[in-house]
Amino acid sequence: MNDDQPVPPPREQGRGQKRENRGGHLGSGTLFGALALYILYLWATIGIGAPNTGPPNAWANSIFAGSAAFVPIAVYLGLAMVLAVNPRTSRTGAGLLIGLGIFTLLGGGLCVGALTQVEI
Repeated sequence: MNDDQPVPPPREQGRGQKRENRGGHLGSGTLFGALALYILYLWATIGIGAPNTGPPNAWANSIFAGSAAFVPIAVYLGLAMVLAVNPRTSRTGAGLLIGLGIFTLLGGGLCVGALTQVEI
């Protein structure tokens, strides 16, 4: 062996590997998620709080009126988790989960503000 030959530099580990492209859109998932939840709950609370004048307000006098508020959240959360696990839609699912967090934080603040104004 000849000691005068230069030793090639070690190859970098990540150079030949391609980074996995994750699908979906984080921003649009966040915006859509938060807005959809606010629209849904404004529509639902107006329907439950209004006088019982027709079929849209059928839940107002039912024992399921309180628990019906949690069904859309459960469906939304299940959909967001399924989208977040799938590599093609992982960013959209993550955006929906972030939107749920925004909805929870801002919705709680709005609720406390409304209760404070009513002096409950």
